[in-house]
Amino acid sequence: MKTIKAQPITVEEFAPFGQFYTMDKPDGYALCGEIHKFFPDRITADSNHRLGFSPIVVKKPEKMIITQQEYHTTTWEIIMPLDDDMIVHCAPASAGTPVTDLVKAFIVPKNTLIKMNSAIWHLAPLPANNDQLTALIVLPECTYANDCTVVDLKADEQFEIVK
Repeated sequence: MKTIKAQPITVEEFAPFGQFYTMDKPDGYALCGEIHKFFPDRITADSNHRLGFSPIVVKKPEKMIITQQEYHTTTWEIIMPLDDDMIVHCAPASAGTPVTDLVKAFIVPKNTLIKMNSAIWHLAPLPANNDQLTALIVLPECTYANDCTVVDLKADEQFEIVK
C-alpha cells in the first residue's frame, strides 16, 4: 500500500488544489476603526445558491488508510478545523477517475480556512493530534446530495497517510 507523508500546508504546495488563510492570525491591509481591524475578502467563493454551514466530527482512526475519495464537479468546498489541526488529502481533478498516484496530504493548523477548488479529489478531514476533530464545512446548500461523487478505491489505489 502506498504511503503519503502529511506535510505542513504551504501556498506553493496547496495552490493546485485551492487557497487557505489563517483566520486567527490575520495580516496584511485592514480597514480600521476605533476598536476594530477588519481584514476583508481573504478568500472568496461564488455561489448561485444558499450556503450551508455544517459541522463535521471525525474520530481519529488507528491508521489513516484512505479507501474512498469524493469530488464535486462544479462546487468548491471550504473546511476550517476548529479544535485541532487537521489532515486533508487532495488529488487533481481527473474526469471522474481517481489519480491516487498524485495525492498529497497536508497538515492544516487549527483555525486555518481552506478552500478546495471544484473537482479536487478529497474526503473528510482527519484529526492530526486529538482523538476527535470538529471542523466547519461550507458548501452551497445540498451539495452532498446534488454534486458529490464518492468513489470506493480499488485495493491498489488505496493509501495510508502518516505524519
